[in-house]
Amino acid sequence: MSSDKSLPIIVFDVNETLLDITTLEPLFARLFGNKILLREWFAQLVLYSQTMTLSGLYTPFGELGVSALQMTADIHNVRLIDSDIDELKERMSKMPAHPDVVPALTKLREAGFRLVTLTNSANSASPTPLEKAGISHFFEQHFSVETVGKFKPAPETYQMVAHALSVELSDLCLVACHLWDTIGAQAAGCQGAFLTRPHNALLSAPNVPAPDFVAADLTTLAEQIIFSTKK
Repeated sequence: MSSDKSLPIIVFDVNETLLDITTLEPLFARLFGNKILLREWFAQLVLYSQTMTLSGLYTPFGELGVSALQMTADIHNVRLIDSDIDELKERMSKMPAHPDVVPALTKLREAGFRLVTLTNSANSASPTPLEKAGISHFFEQHFSVETVGKFKPAPETYQMVAHALSVELSDLCLVACHLWDTIGAQAAGCQGAFLTRPHNALLSAPNVPAPDFVAADLTTLAEQIIFSTKK
């Protein structure tokens, strides 16, 4: 179905929202004896990406990821070797799509929505992680924050997408399983669709914008977005 100009353009976060980062768990289980350390590492990665932006600095996300792994190892008195770093990079480049991704993207595209991605990860040579996961063809464009040298949820990242697509921020709906991402998008003027994958939840506090859409799986979230346009 051809796209409808009256529909919002759906902007997808990539890491964890579309691609399954739990495929990194065997590395953390081997290094630290506990796969849940993946979550500590990822939290450090997000924290320091945002710290860099708030400080007016920039280092590519992948490089921060390697450094965050070393930080996590130092905290837990674990010695890393080069092959551990290589394994992290290899696993990050080959993360599969979650099972609910293809059905959800298919529903949205058949309903006429334009789909793009916006990731903290730097651009990479083909085959890209999304190509390897078999879902790149669903999207008309792929955006990386490296273009503006700032990480999400800086408003410049969402503004970049709107400018490139020649639309208003209000014409965009960000889909992410990280509430900090939907908060940033909504504060910038976009709609926000929050996917409550495991290890992610709503935050009820003053002035925290409630997402426009909330669901535990991407297919249900897509159906909510589609239904909202038919009212």
